[in-house]
Amino acid sequence: MTWNDLALLSPPRQLPYLVGCRTRLPHLIVITPRLIRWSCLAFGLLPLAAWAAADPVDQVGKAAGEWLKTRAETVRLQSEWASQRQLLESTVKALEERAGTMEDKRDHLLAKTAGVQTELAAVGTKNRDTTTGLEAAEARLKQLAERLQKLRPTLPPRLSTALDLPFQSLAEPGLSLGERMQLAMTVLNRCIQFNRTITCGEDEVAPPGEATARSLEVIYWGLSHGYALDRAAGRAWSGAPGPQGWRWEPLAAAAPVVRLIDIYNDRAEPEFVMTPMQLRHADGGGSPP
Repeated sequence: MTWNDLALLSPPRQLPYLVGCRTRLPHLIVITPRLIRWSCLAFGLLPLAAWAAADPVDQVGKAAGEWLKTRAETVRLQSEWASQRQLLESTVKALEERAGTMEDKRDHLLAKTAGVQTELAAVGTKNRDTTTGLEAAEARLKQLAERLQKLRPTLPPRLSTALDLPFQSLAEPGLSLGERMQLAMTVLNRCIQFNRTITCGEDEVAPPGEATARSLEVIYWGLSHGYALDRAAGRAWSGAPGPQGWRWEPLAAAAPVVRLIDIYNDRAEPEFVMTPMQLRHADGGGSPP
């Protein structure tokens, strides 16, 4: 509603009546547009003044309400804590007792296994010493195998041929310690056994100056020396180990070798037979026969 609308409430045609009434009723107030405007303004400001006067009270009420809610929540939490505190204290006590029991069991087990731990430490030390010993033994066995391989050319041809398979096995790099030990002992035992006996038989021999080997009668005095005989040709050779391996050299006479082999094979009466023999040194030299 505008001010113009309010002015319509008192049309000008009523003013004479109101003026006449005023003469008869002095207390009657004439309603004019100006009066209506000021009245509306006054009535509009009254709620604002009332609200401004009531605002601190509302704030205090709100604050009191919030404090009551906070107090009620605090009381509720304190009540819950009081009800649960006893349960938590009993739980903590039970856990402490259980922890103490577990510590006692731990101490008992430590005391019980102290001897076992000592034995395990001793076994560990022994195992380490054994491992070190095995490594040292394996190194020595490898050196022994290398020396045996170098020794093979100086062995009598019959023994070298008989030990062909063990020597080939020793040359394999993937052998275990036990296998290498077994093969090395096989070679050494056969060499020791051969060195303690006199061996006679037929062997494939390639005499010096001849390109092909042929079957000859051979007799060996252990590992030191031996004799080869070509009975049909009346020729004989003496053999001994040298720097380059086993070496055969011709003899001036074959009769002593024939007599020696016949006595070994029981084809002649035993007697002392003088046979030539030459001992060779590692440098290739030798003593006269």
